[in-house]
Amino acid sequence: MSPDAVLDSWIAAFNAADADALAALYAEDATNFQVALEPVTGREAIRAMFAAEFAAADMRCIVENRLSDGDWVAMEWRDPGGLRGCGFFEIRDGLIRMQRGYWDRLSAQGG
Repeated sequence: MSPDAVLDSWIAAFNAADADALAALYAEDATNFQVALEPVTGREAIRAMFAAEFAAADMRCIVENRLSDGDWVAMEWRDPGGLRGCGFFEIRDGLIRMQRGYWDRLSAQGG
């Protein structure tokens, strides 16, 4: 799968709140870095992170902009509540190796 196709699959799985489908998109030793949180390493740990987040909140990813360059794809997103952020994904051999996410909680509060 191309990096763009992997991102399309990631967005679909995220919006379906499907932690198992999301985890399947990550390499076994992938790392997910989210601003202000500790890095999460390993496919199973990433699956557990998403499962916990989906249990705690109704989350959706509405893509506003996206770009790709080689093994990298990036997107700027918002959710229906106004939260805004961006994500950067390094994708090799059809799997996410590294993800960095940046978001602004104050944007959802009008802030």
